[in-house]
Amino acid sequence: MNPSTVLIALIGFSFLAFFIGRRKAVARQLASSGIKPHSLPGYHGGYVALWSVIPGLLLFTLWLVIKPVFIRAQVLANLPNEISVLPEGQLSLIYNDIRNLAEGNIVSSDPTVYVEAAAQQYINLTYISDLSLAVSVLVLVLVALAWSMRRVQPEMRARNKVEWAIQALLMCASTIAIFTTIGIFLSVLFESLRFFQRVPLFDFLFGLDWSPQTAIREDQVGSSGAFGAVPLFAGTLLISSIAMLVAVPVGLMSAIYLSEYASSKMRAIAKPMLEVLAGIPTVVYGYFAALTVAPLFRGMGENIGLTVSSESALGAGVVMGIMIIPFISSLSDDVLNAVPQALREGSFGLGATHSETIRLVLLPAALPGIVGGILLAVSRAIGETMIVVMAAGLAANLTINPFEAVTTVTVQIVTLLVGDQEFDSAKTLAAFALGLLLFLTTLILNIIALRVVRRYREQYE
Repeated sequence: MNPSTVLIALIGFSFLAFFIGRRKAVARQLASSGIKPHSLPGYHGGYVALWSVIPGLLLFTLWLVIKPVFIRAQVLANLPNEISVLPEGQLSLIYNDIRNLAEGNIVSSDPTVYVEAAAQQYINLTYISDLSLAVSVLVLVLVALAWSMRRVQPEMRARNKVEWAIQALLMCASTIAIFTTIGIFLSVLFESLRFFQRVPLFDFLFGLDWSPQTAIREDQVGSSGAFGAVPLFAGTLLISSIAMLVAVPVGLMSAIYLSEYASSKMRAIAKPMLEVLAGIPTVVYGYFAALTVAPLFRGMGENIGLTVSSESALGAGVVMGIMIIPFISSLSDDVLNAVPQALREGSFGLGATHSETIRLVLLPAALPGIVGGILLAVSRAIGETMIVVMAAGLAANLTINPFEAVTTVTVQIVTLLVGDQEFDSAKTLAAFALGLLLFLTTLILNIIALRVVRRYREQYE
């Protein structure tokens, strides 16, 4: 049985266990009318569902972790002696061929006799493992169901136990999110340290030239490379600034209109249409920038005597700003609607006009949320890749002219890592250094946004 089938069966069984536990709780309460139940029947059903499925989920997760390690060890142990003594890298390539052959995928070369035998062993072990997993999970779930059903009593504190279990699950989810962030940071950090062993940190942070092409072999004629990141961050800042100049005023004014001036019927139509922009894939925005906006700006520049590149920071920034409009508009609209109506009525009662109320009452009250949304939108603009690739180009030019071609940090990361790469050269390791700086930049922006929100937050009763 496929592991995904086992997981779906576990989810379905949890619903069944809920109804069984709830039904038994109702029956026990009716049978013992003299005892006041501590918890509602739904909590008893939740208790039975949780404690009958959680052990199965834990066994399922543990099995999936151990399964590939066990199968790999068994398959490699049965290989010929002259193969098993090969270095770990070559063994990994051979094992990948065995696994691909067993799964019906493409292998690197014609399979040998021992590879075909190992592939058949891989298939057999996988089948036995999946079958054992299904049987073990089924037995464990049934035992847990029987145990939890015996504990269903009117006086049992099922509500407390269910809430404790939910709290534990939420804490586990938070822990996973935190450790995922730490893992991402450490993985990028270690590779960046390898890069800084080859390229001085000062040259990377303050260098004005970016040309990461290096010689791969000793007999190859190639440049030693230039890894100054200033042009990349300058291009990122330029495009992001243009995007925010478009997105902030349009998004904020759209939010003010929808919140304060639009009728309920207009709001019901305009707000979903505006937020449709947030669901458009970025590659579509890239096509729009490359095929429509960039030629438009180039033609307008020619009409007034300006030289506008076919790939310019202006075109990419404007389209990126259009993409971010619903982000700022939605957040600002929610913040404005969260301001108590009493403040509006108090302002009107003192004789202020509608525009004065918005300017002097609503915007100051909603300022922390608006600023936080803008800073989060800046982080979104900094991390955008596809629009820049298609509209701004790949040239690492150090310029503040929006009519020229520039590139960004994310684009260069993609360029450095595209295709088959060896992660032992300064060229490929530079992508991790750029990723580390980008991570720190967006992290600082998010921290600033949180500090602003906490510092100026208004508490209403």
